Amino acid sequence: MAAVIGIREEDKYAMERRAPITPHHVEKLTREQGLGVVVQTSSKRVFPDKDYEKAGARIAPDMKGCDVVFGVKEIPSGAFEKDKTYVFFSHVIKGQPYNMPMLKKMMEQGCNLIDYERIVDDQGKRLIFFGKFAGLAGMINSLWSLGQRLDHYGISPNPFGQIKQSRHYASLKQAKKDISVVGLRIAEKGLPKELLPLTIGFTGYGNVSVGAQEIANLLPSMEISPEELLKLQQDGKQPDNVIYKVVFRERHISRRKDGLPFDIQDYYHHPEKYENDFEQYLPHLTVLMNCMYWDNRYPRIVTKDFLKKMFAAGRPQLTVIGDITCDPDGSVECTHKGTEIDDPVFVYDPATENHRMGFGGDGILVMAVDILPSELPMDASMAFADALLPFVKPIAEADYSLPADQLRLPGAIKKALILHRGRLTPAYRYIQTYLDQTSF
Repeated sequence: MAAVIGIREEDKYAMERRAPITPHHVEKLTREQGLGVVVQTSSKRVFPDKDYEKAGARIAPDMKGCDVVFGVKEIPSGAFEKDKTYVFFSHVIKGQPYNMPMLKKMMEQGCNLIDYERIVDDQGKRLIFFGKFAGLAGMINSLWSLGQRLDHYGISPNPFGQIKQSRHYASLKQAKKDISVVGLRIAEKGLPKELLPLTIGFTGYGNVSVGAQEIANLLPSMEISPEELLKLQQDGKQPDNVIYKVVFRERHISRRKDGLPFDIQDYYHHPEKYENDFEQYLPHLTVLMNCMYWDNRYPRIVTKDFLKKMFAAGRPQLTVIGDITCDPDGSVECTHKGTEIDDPVFVYDPATENHRMGFGGDGILVMAVDILPSELPMDASMAFADALLPFVKPIAEADYSLPADQLRLPGAIKKALILHRGRLTPAYRYIQTYLDQTSF
């Protein structure tokens, strides 16, 4: 009997429209690989039910009868069924307290959990991800935000005013076309003098940063080093039709407290030895795109105290923070929460330490949508499913009654198996400490 997989409706966010597997890929699974596919009906998914039905799937109200369930975001605790296998972004590997009840429920139900975030190759590189689309959508939104904020400042018209929020484009192709037109206008007519020099900084150099830079490169841009950024405003000779890009690596973001040279391996193994070295660059940026991984072992890159000092001297050059990393109270301390797609920005006033949704008010504008790829749902889902497809059949046909070390799964999937029959696998037993610290 053929294994049956399920594709669940995303219900964590009202505007989550992505799917882990598209109708195009379902057709390959049903007609070429012989799998059964059940798709939970959804009125908001970017791919309508009828397209899945044409591809050979059965549309159903729930996931009953499926051996393996594929999703994108976290699943409500009440939706788990005994002994089933679930594949989704679980957000439990840092011991996230808000997801410990979900994990406990999966353990009680004897479930298997495979997390996309942990599907990596032998070098630890992620194989299945939405990160690039977070960068793409995040940069589009940040340029749109810049245009709206400049309007608020009275710098209008400005070339960024015609850019829309990512969700209002039918496709990534359409968004790129629009931004390319803006780039041509800047190249031909220049930027308002109030914006010179216009600089965009990117923290990190992974998939998220690559996506963000792909959009920025549609503008007439020139990449400079962080060291060159510090000198940029001193000579006043910059052309008005160039946007300066700066990519910050770990050595630019943190320094050793004892004054010894930066060492990247030491930094990752002993982050407590390091402190912020990024604040020197902030006054020289117009837009900061925060694209890096962060957890609370590492120094913050933007603190409330520094923002207070910077704004106390008058309105700074720094106008927009596109916080794609989106760790609440994290690397960008004034990001107090992730924002919704339909309410995507807020202004943080360093003087009062208050946040105000929208584009108005005194302070720094922050764009912090925490499901950015869902603003480009069709493109993001297609790319994600392309990467996932080779693993679907092995995941679906594995015999999970076997001991974990005997499972016939690709090596990359074994690395991502957090729960096996309700128990944490050896690589993830450290999560038990977080479970023990959680009040249920």
